[in-house]
Amino acid sequence: MSDKFRVAEVNHTGITVSNLDRSLSFWRDVLGFEFSHSAHQKGEMAEKITGVKGAELKLAVVKAPGGHKIELLEYLAPTDRRQASAAQPCDVGHSHIALTVENLEEILERIAQSGWQAAGQPQSLTAGPNAGKRVIYVRDPDGTTIELMGLARSG
Repeated sequence: MSDKFRVAEVNHTGITVSNLDRSLSFWRDVLGFEFSHSAHQKGEMAEKITGVKGAELKLAVVKAPGGHKIELLEYLAPTDRRQASAAQPCDVGHSHIALTVENLEEILERIAQSGWQAAGQPQSLTAGPNAGKRVIYVRDPDGTTIELMGLARSG
């Protein structure tokens, strides 16, 4: 690998949402992420950064325990946006973020009360570096997938 280029760090994960307030409430109030900041972007700079003609967006950034940031983006323009909620985890280009959680059952209850839903049922991994962890995918109202990984039970 060349010494002229290297990735120094992962800065954040961006998720486009249909309703910033609803998504911010979930990430902050249900999952317990810390609110960092918000912004409103439009005009030439927003177009040049995103490559989206006429881009106007508002965003909020939340921080996970450990510091990883999630950037939630709601585009106000252009109006001809597609909804990705029909995408499945098996579709090329689909992505998800995995969160290690304490008390998986408790967070699944809170998620159900918030309007998100489990995509399947928790399963215990039996091999590999995550053996003993219980995992499940959940999806938000926009179709974003998050993998929850319950801490392995000691025992």
